[in-house]
Amino acid sequence: MRTLYDCPDLAVGSIGHRCRVVVATHPASTRKSRIGVECSGLVYELFLTNLPQSAFTAADVVALYLHRGAFENALADEDIEQDPDRWCSHAAWGQECWQIVSQLAWNLRLELGHQLQPDPVRTTEFAPALSLAHDQAVDSTSPASGYGSAEEALPWKRGRLSGRDFPLQSDGTLRCPAGQSLRPTEQRRERNGTLRVLYAARIRECRPCPLRAQCQWHGKDTKKPRRVSLLWHPSGIGSAPLLWRDWSRRQHRRSCMQLLRQQQVEVQVEPENSANPVVQLSPLSRASRAHYRLSWAERLARNARLPTASQVMIRLFGVPEDFATSLGLMTA
Repeated sequence: MRTLYDCPDLAVGSIGHRCRVVVATHPASTRKSRIGVECSGLVYELFLTNLPQSAFTAADVVALYLHRGAFENALADEDIEQDPDRWCSHAAWGQECWQIVSQLAWNLRLELGHQLQPDPVRTTEFAPALSLAHDQAVDSTSPASGYGSAEEALPWKRGRLSGRDFPLQSDGTLRCPAGQSLRPTEQRRERNGTLRVLYAARIRECRPCPLRAQCQWHGKDTKKPRRVSLLWHPSGIGSAPLLWRDWSRRQHRRSCMQLLRQQQVEVQVEPENSANPVVQLSPLSRASRAHYRLSWAERLARNARLPTASQVMIRLFGVPEDFATSLGLMTA
């Protein structure tokens, strides 16, 4: 059984990219887990997403990730049929181009197959709609799957520092006005589902602080460090179900391949109107001869079709009329 913790807005990476992080924990078994990091008998998994917390709970995010098996099966079919990982270029950019072309051919085949069989998109209900009574009920035994923004405590005395003077940092700590860090030390779940996180500073940092009289209750006579608590209220869940829509894994693609195998192609070349001009080849220099790979401009110029070239007409037989109309082809 997984326990989920939802962090709605954290800075990730060296540039501090803001995203939502879901932490899932489950007890470790005797075998080493292939996914996640094991620590103190628990396996921790991180899920990074930009899905809004008001629409997708932490459980929804994990469920969507675990459903990736269907997508991985589609990638396995692609590897078998097209072999996009085959090394076919001496340059890295050429290999990347081969990957893009393979993916383009795959998507085009799927789109053409859907034109042949315009079935509606399949809809899978991942999470049912929650009733209003279910939203209002709070189970104290299980943690909430999502929390909203943090709420700081109000000032307890005029002229004293309150929780609003300790902003939350991207690393999960609080920063006091003196520049010191307060780290989380305890978590409490209230009866109404609110999560209270307690932060505390170090006493050796509070003793010489010039703001101690303004910060703590008894001023310099206090023997304990400053503590601040933040409240995280459970996020509201909408009453609409969570739906996943996709196409069939193989049906449309196979219908397109079956059509290609049954086609009859007739290529007709009209006679040329005039003789092709004779191209005089200039002698190559030693530098151009040593460079055996042509540039893109030279390749396009060599493969360009002359304006005086004859017209080529291709006729396809066995193509459905609606399918040909969708592609913009002329029909007989």
